[in-house]
Amino acid sequence: MASPLNFHLEQYEGPLDLLLDLIRKQEINIYDIPIARITQQYLEYMQRATEMNIELSSEFVYMAATLIHIKSRMLLPRDPELDKLLPEEDPRKELVDRLLERERFKSAAEMLQEKRVFEEAAWTNAQIAQFRAEAGEPELAVTVFDLVKTFQAVLERSKHRPIYEVNNEEVSVPDMLRYLHKFFGRETEVSARELFERQRSRRAMICLFLAVLELVKLQALGLTQTGAFAEIGLKRLRGFEAAFGADGNMATVEEGYR
Repeated sequence: MASPLNFHLEQYEGPLDLLLDLIRKQEINIYDIPIARITQQYLEYMQRATEMNIELSSEFVYMAATLIHIKSRMLLPRDPELDKLLPEEDPRKELVDRLLERERFKSAAEMLQEKRVFEEAAWTNAQIAQFRAEAGEPELAVTVFDLVKTFQAVLERSKHRPIYEVNNEEVSVPDMLRYLHKFFGRETEVSARELFERQRSRRAMICLFLAVLELVKLQALGLTQTGAFAEIGLKRLRGFEAAFGADGNMATVEEGYR
């Protein structure tokens, strides 16, 4: 039997963070999770937390029930003839999709934190004169964190309206980079909310959000806001075509999402 995992009883924001930590520490393939082992370790964490009077939210209990349900489905034998007529989807697929989505958001949050630390530590900006020249009329100060709030609001609203999920959708961040290149080849500025809401699925929204972050980091797109509580806008900067034309820029970004 595998040796027990040392959790150190770290505090997690939610059950998905705990599962990601278990998977990464043991270098498990996220697409082939050994559900029995992970379920046992997850329940051990909850038991130790209870013994130390650490209060866990109802989300942890619900995830424990979900893991046990997945484990029981995988233990049940399947009729080979029935599989030929109606192949059963891997019971772990929905959980894997949720874990991957959570990991993307964590990566984006870490990138934003690094950007903020860098900006707070910087005394000057060599290209500030260029940005002021491009700005035209004075605008309110707006940061990537404001864009994140806009994106979160769009995702929240999307729960209450129909989203057209496309079967076997293969949209990716590189696809969205090409989409933005084409879009801002015609337009110079657009509402971030409007751009996100044009997408047909949550996956497309997330990929588009990550693509926008990459272009903001490359100083190809800028964030705008014309007044207090006004919508966040996306604006093409002078370095837009240079970011796509520079050797290795887009190739490096696309490689990071393969």
